[in-house]
This record gives sequence, structure tokens and C-alpha cells, in this order.
Amino acid sequence: MKNKMNFKKFIKIIFLIIVGIYLLYIFIDQQKTLNSYKKTKDYYAQQLSEQEQYREQLTTLKNNINSPEYIEKIAREKLDMYLPNERVYIDIGQ
Repeated sequence: MKNKMNFKKFIKIIFLIIVGIYLLYIFIDQQKTLNSYKKTKDYYAQQLSEQEQYREQLTTLKNNINSPEYIEKIAREKLDMYLPNERVYIDIGQ
């Protein structure tokens, strides 16, 4: 009779240990998943921030595209054009 009670206690303890290990495994697995989701969320938040900055730059460019200063800047930098009677010095000694 006493052996039967000890055996039942032993089975209960083993069962509780197995359940505890299983719950620990589930907890660790969920933490890994949550960490992965957090990294993904942070990545997309950073991408969103970068795209918002880029949109601001484009909006500023759109607002300034017809200004005389912008047209002059592009003509000088991209087309090598200069104002009339403006002297351009080119340094050939490199």
C-alpha cells in the first residue's frame, strides 16, 4: 500500500516536472517570437522615418523647382552655363 502511494507521488512529481519544462519551453519560444516581431517593427519604423524625410526633401524641391536660384544652380552645376559677362577661371595645373 505504501509502495503504491509512493509510486503515485513519484508519477505526480514527474508529471509536474514535465509540465513545468513544457511551459518553460513555450515561454522561451514565445519570447523569441516577440523579439523577432520587435526587430521587424523597429526596422519598419526606421524605414518609415527615412521615407518621410525623403518625402520632405522632395516637397522642398518641388516648391523650389521654378525659383530663379534653383534654375541658376542647375544650369551652373549640370550644364556648365554661366551668366553673360561672367569670367570663368579654370585651373589647369593639377
